[in-house]
Amino acid sequence: MVFNTGSALLDAIVLAVVSIDTEGTYGYKITQDVRHAIDISESTLYPVLRRLQKEDCLAVYDMAIDGRNRRYYKLTEKGRVQLKLYRGEWAAYSQKISRIFKEARI
Repeated sequence: MVFNTGSALLDAIVLAVVSIDTEGTYGYKITQDVRHAIDISESTLYPVLRRLQKEDCLAVYDMAIDGRNRRYYKLTEKGRVQLKLYRGEWAAYSQKISRIFKEARI
């Protein structure tokens, strides 16, 4: 994609992806789901997950899967509030940009 993804948009996408499963989801799956929208590497995603955890937007727990520990991320109440804010901001922003593109003469 030719457009840069700012940290707020990346946070919004990650929170939205994590919110899909109410029981939580793990890092690799988050990466795969986020890649449906934007190109992202795991080395970019994990610092975002850690930051959102430090900001109390994500809760973290570990679960043993096939003898290995897998880290799961789950939205907190603060994360839900933040995601709701991001959704509202995105709706207004994308509507304005779409209107400009529709009016463009090409």
